[in-house]
This record gives sequence, structure tokens and C-alpha cells, in this order.
Amino acid sequence: MRVGLIADVHANLPALEAVWSDMPAVDAVVCAGDVVGYNPWPAECVERVREIADAVVVGNHDRTVDRPHEYAANRMAEAGLEHAKRELTDAQREWLADRPRSVTVADGDLLVVHDHPTIQDKYVYPSEFPALRRHLDDYRGLVLGHTHVQHRETVDGRAIVNPGSVGQPRDGDPRAAYAVLETDPNVDGSNSRDESAPEPMTVDLHRVEYDVDRVVDRIADVGLPERTGSRLRKGE
Repeated sequence: MRVGLIADVHANLPALEAVWSDMPAVDAVVCAGDVVGYNPWPAECVERVREIADAVVVGNHDRTVDRPHEYAANRMAEAGLEHAKRELTDAQREWLADRPRSVTVADGDLLVVHDHPTIQDKYVYPSEFPALRRHLDDYRGLVLGHTHVQHRETVDGRAIVNPGSVGQPRDGDPRAAYAVLETDPNVDGSNSRDESAPEPMTVDLHRVEYDVDRVVDRIADVGLPERTGSRLRKGE
């Protein structure tokens, strides 16, 4: 099974459109949370993710659309949520709030969360991936987001991957990020495998250019903080 992985769209429609256009054929698409926040197209991104994603988990921004004040210490985050609260319909806000904390896909082999398997809102950076192994006895792989840092690693035969951020990369590369995971890379299409020696999942990391200027201009038009746009040019 080939699974397209996206995360941290953050209301950046041009980036999401570029990722979807660039993504190869997959059997399913999974979103590891934070569809909204920061950028100027929350409603459009909610609708697009609902169209293309087979499974979506809730992110911290998705959970707090109705409570922008919780991000008062971060004006970019607070302003993005205020904008989302104005722009989203009641039905869209309810859909976001109803997303699960975690899901499993690929016949239960792949666990998907936004942040950490057991500690909500905890950032898990690449150096901490090996420590996640203890949460994966029942899974062959883990997908997470939240840090906006693209990384993949195999730990004791388990694939751990952050596909990076579609809409606000923070790893020094301004291009939109996503990944494609193959659950059975050496299977001939029969979806069977030798359970006594399962093959590790494989992950291809992808980056794609998009029209950052369009986002920066729209950020100015709707009155979001200038820094929300300028950071996109540097991937920070």
C-alpha cells in the first residue's frame, strides 16, 4: 500500500495545491493535523483536505480555533486563529474539532498522530525519534507532524516519519513538504507478506516549489502579521 503523507497545512492553499499536483499516485492520503492556523485560506484548506484525505487527525491549531487567546504569547498564531474563527463555517469548525487524536491505517500497521503518541502537544524533533520505539510494539510505522521539520528514520524495523509542513516549513527549506510511504515495498501487489520477517516500510521525502508571493500578498490583504509571510521565504 502506498500512502501519501501531509501535515501542518496551516491554511496555505497554494502550497497544498502544489503538493497535491506533485504527489504521485497513492492508495490513500493521510493528514497529520493542523489544517488551519497562521495563513489566510483556512476554509478553502479545510474543504480541500476533506476532499483528498482518507484520514485526518486533529492538530493543536485545529483544536483551538474557538480559543485564539490561548496563543496570546505568539501573535502570529493568535492572529491566524482569529482569522480562521471568522472565516470557517460552524460545520467546518465542528469537523475540525471532531478529528481524532490518533488513527491507524494500512490494516492497523501505521499509527498517525499530530504530535507525540501519548503526550499531546509535545514536539518530537528528529533527535528524539529513537525514543518513540517503545510506543510502537503494535505498529510497523508512525507518522507525526507538529515540528514542521521533515525527517524519516527506521528504528528497530519501525518507520518513523514527519512528512514536514505543507504550509509553513521550519527546517530551512521554504518548499512545501510531503512524503510517500510504502507499507510493503517488496511485495508484488498481492498485499501479502511473510509475517515472520516483515519488510520495513519505506519512505520517500518530497519538496515542491509553490507561489510564496501569492501567500505573502494575501496575508497583507487580510491583515495578518507581516512576519507570517516573510518567514515563508526562508522556511523558518
